[in-house]
Amino acid sequence: MSEVLFDVNLQQMPEEYLTGDWCVADRVLNRNSPDTSLARATKFLLRPGTVQVHAPELQDSGHWSMERDSLLNRPYLELQLLQEGTRALITRLRRSTDGQHSQLNLYFQSGMEIQLARPC
Repeated sequence: MSEVLFDVNLQQMPEEYLTGDWCVADRVLNRNSPDTSLARATKFLLRPGTVQVHAPELQDSGHWSMERDSLLNRPYLELQLLQEGTRALITRLRRSTDGQHSQLNLYFQSGMEIQLARPC
């Protein structure tokens, strides 16, 4: 049985909704760099202030934060990894009422889109 998920208002979303273990459920690759750790990632581990990205035969880590643009208050995920730094617009977050199941959609500066899910 699949869990019912509800859209979260992104303008009021707290940063804590992003922490946890996320698995890559779907991805649309960009044409620029399909071999980066982000493009090959299978799992993201977001802890307060730190991130680990797991990919086949590759692991990267660094720092993350949630920032908002000043005009529309849209949330962005800022990632500073050992191999690259980037920014991803959070386009959608869906959660179950108990917060145990979630889907997170990210649109990266490079044009890559990733859908993350938890639990894995």
